[in-house]
Amino acid sequence: MAVFGKTTKEEKSVSALSETPKVLGGAFANGILRKPRVTEKAYSMNAENRYVFEVSDTASKPQIKRAVEAVYGVHVVSVNTVSLPSRVRRFGRAMGRKSGVKKAMVEIKEGESLTLFQAGM
Repeated sequence: MAVFGKTTKEEKSVSALSETPKVLGGAFANGILRKPRVTEKAYSMNAENRYVFEVSDTASKPQIKRAVEAVYGVHVVSVNTVSLPSRVRRFGRAMGRKSGVKKAMVEIKEGESLTLFQAGM
């Protein structure tokens, strides 16, 4: 019971457990998945039920799996990740850096697909 607006440790843990599904379906999933990578190579991987996303640098494989399942409603079979390093770019005389990115290659269950990646987007 809360006295003057304070909660006990048990109440906090119970409320945190009850809010977990709500967080996964909403902003948490969108915070992990930044955007799909639509390149020629990524597009060719769609025939093998593999899709490529840019993800948060701190995202783990289980988090990525839960986020894709929550956002797109598919069953994920496996997740592979790779971190691309930042690169130095030159703009005339000025030197700059192109930020690095973390990619996730997600394989989904046979027979399922993402409508985002179908031909004729």
